Amino acid sequence: MKRFFAIALMLCTGVFWGASAWAETVVIKGQVLEVKDVEDYTYMLLKTPTGDTWTAVSKAPVIKGATVTIVDAEQMDNFESKTLKKKFTKIFFGKLEQPKLTAAQQQAQVAAAHGEAAKAPVLTDVKVPKATGADAYTVAELVTKASALKDKPVLLRAKVVKFSPNIMNKNWVHLRDGSGAAKDGSDDILLTTQEQVKVGDVVQIKGVLRNNKDFGAGYVYPVIIEDGKLHK
Repeated sequence: MKRFFAIALMLCTGVFWGASAWAETVVIKGQVLEVKDVEDYTYMLLKTPTGDTWTAVSKAPVIKGATVTIVDAEQMDNFESKTLKKKFTKIFFGKLEQPKLTAAQQQAQVAAAHGEAAKAPVLTDVKVPKATGADAYTVAELVTKASALKDKPVLLRAKVVKFSPNIMNKNWVHLRDGSGAAKDGSDDILLTTQEQVKVGDVVQIKGVLRNNKDFGAGYVYPVIIEDGKLHK
């Protein structure tokens, strides 16, 4: 499986290696010194007890200075990335371990999600055409028809007005399209996703509409789109 990951990486990102040496899987923990993102993968230079070490994982929201753990890591030698125009004398391919949280930490993350992601900025100049298709709705339609659309797939084209990454292992995104009104909250909808977007992007997202979604610690969202994926 791990060899398949590396082969997929080679095919998707234009990389190849000369003499390669596969080792047994290891766990690598260290502080992130450098981050390089390509389309589907994240390269990280880690400061570890044995020295600075290059690693690669499926694309993830990693920031410089964070301490991360790479599990199931396998070493490859003389690995060259054409996308990055860089040759790695030694690099480890693995999976980014998600931290194990105590109940208190989980509640703290819920609070962070609510406090950081729940409130969107005040904007008045958003105008985005409605998506087309049987499952297409405007923001206002999703909010006002939430009961009828509960647990159903929905398609939305809207503008990203706020992006809060990696909270409770999700990215939290506020979307607006110019429909609805601020006074009743029908002008804004919250999305959880693994996709990487940025403020100002106009995106077309397909996900599942949930009502009264309870994330614990007293935080309940009347309307939210979950598991959103970019839809072309």
